[in-house]
Formats: sequence, structure tokens, C-alpha cells
Amino acid sequence: MLNVFTLDNGRLKGGLFQEEIESAEELAKARPIWVDLESPTAEEKGWIRDRFGLTIPENIVDEDLEESARFYEEDNGELHIRTDFLIEGDDEPEGTPAHNVRVAFILFNNVLFSIHNEDLPVFRLLRLRARRIPALIEDAKDVLLKLYDADAEYSADVLEGIYDKLEAVSTRVLKSEVTDTEAGEVLAAIAREEDLNGRIRRNVMDTRRAVSFMMRSRMLNAEQFEESRQILRDIDSLDSHTAFLFDKINFLMDATVGFININQNKIIKIFSVASVALLPPTLIASIYGMNFKHMPELDAAWGYPFALVLMLVSVAAPFIYFRRKGWLK
Repeated sequence: MLNVFTLDNGRLKGGLFQEEIESAEELAKARPIWVDLESPTAEEKGWIRDRFGLTIPENIVDEDLEESARFYEEDNGELHIRTDFLIEGDDEPEGTPAHNVRVAFILFNNVLFSIHNEDLPVFRLLRLRARRIPALIEDAKDVLLKLYDADAEYSADVLEGIYDKLEAVSTRVLKSEVTDTEAGEVLAAIAREEDLNGRIRRNVMDTRRAVSFMMRSRMLNAEQFEESRQILRDIDSLDSHTAFLFDKINFLMDATVGFININQNKIIKIFSVASVALLPPTLIASIYGMNFKHMPELDAAWGYPFALVLMLVSVAAPFIYFRRKGWLK
């Protein structure tokens, strides 16, 4: 899918009314500052080559690309930036999990080209803002900066969602009784939030590197440079939140595992009490089961009932003792 976006009185024309290009002739008529390619075909890449003189490599969004090759500038002025963007995913086990999507940006002749394989919420957010806020976008570099700004804000929104979900988890964990089934559900929820928090941390780190590269490349004017510094400050503020969430997640994880251990200890305690209580009657039965010739109780008329009463007393005595100690609760 190939979409182009043009300026219209300081607004980014596109978004919900974006112009989808379906032929080389339509692309030739456009004067875009941003060309967005989602899962582009070889034919669409050919249109870009013929219209803008830009060749898009086949492996441009390859996940195995070396870190050092993700930010560089070609001799012909092409600026290449590859950044990961976050998709929050669904909370349901059967839903789409949270993941990062690699996006390749190429800034060439004052036109920004973005190549990716999935639709991104950050891109939708920018298109919505640009249509509502006058003079938000002035050139292609503004588009790239606003994308990173929207990415930082999207990460902050996802972090707030993690806060809310962990509060619900805390309520379940810190109540008086937690069953093993509930503990398993809580651990699964905590694991999902921990994975999402880690992806946010990776996402903002990647955004920081990209913005820092733009600042070092001296491609920004004074206003854009100051906006970049503000984006970096926003990212720095997110770092402390992700660190706090990691600590809270670890606490909830330890508390949940502790409740599971308590439940297991209760079961082990029951078996331990039963073993101790049955030990005396087992000992009595073993004594009277020995085949010695001279055992007075064996010939007595009261020998059998005496052994039974002695066994019952030996069982009851430990239970009474354990109950008074509170070990049976």
C-alpha cells in the first residue's frame, strides 16, 4: 500500500482522507512531503524509483540488521534511519501480543519515505493531529520529529495502562485469600505487563538514539533542534516510570509466588500432621505384631481391646496437642 501526504495551508493532507496511490500516473501528479509504504510491492518500489530516483533495498526492514547500520547518511544526501515502533496488542491470550515493528525512514530531497510491514498507531495519531492542528507540519523533517514525539506520547499512554492493570493485580494479590488458580492468572497477567514494559523501554531507547542521530547530523533548524531536546527530556522522564514499574512487577511477582508457597505449605502441613498422628498406632501395632513367645497381653482377655484403645488415644493425643498450638488452622 502506497500513500502520499502533501501540505495544505500548514496542515498535513492525508490521515483519514489520505491519498492512496494506485498507479505511476497518480504518483507523478503528487507533490508530497511524506510517502508512506506499508508492505510495498516490487511494482510500487519501481514507481518510487522512477518518480523520485530513490532505490529501496529489499531488506530495508530486516530485523537482523546490525545496530551500526541503522543510522547513516549516503554520499548522495539520503538519510537512513531505522527505528522500532511499539504496538500494544491485546490483553486476551488469543489476541495479538505486544510487539515492536521495524520502520525504515529515508529522507531524500526534502521528502520523507517510511517503509514498514504493519499499520502503526503512532502513524494514525500523527495523521489525526496534523489534520486538526494548523501549521503543525512545515516540512519532511517535521514529519519525522512529530512521529517520534507521538511515539513518546504513545509509550506514555501505554505505561499509564500498565499502571492501571497492575493496580487491579495488586488488589487481587493483597486480599486475604489467594487460591492457586487465582495466583496462576495473576502470574500470567504480571508476565504480560512485564513483557510490555520491557518493550516500552526498548522502544524509547531506540527513539532516543534516532533523535540523537538527527541532532548530530545538523539537519535541523533551531526550532526543530529545540523540539528534539524536548523529545529527549520526555523520553528521560519515561525511563524512571519504566524502572518503577519493573520494581512493582518484581514485588507483585514475589508476593504471588509467596502466596503459592503458603498454599503448598498448608498441604504439606496436613500430610505432616497426619504422618505424626499415625506414627504411634503404627508403633503399637508393630510391637504387638512381633512373634515373641512371652508377651503377657497376647494371652489376656482384655489384650485386643486394650491395644485398640491405646491406638485411639495415641492418635487423639497429637491432634489435641496440635490443635491447642494452632497448627491445624
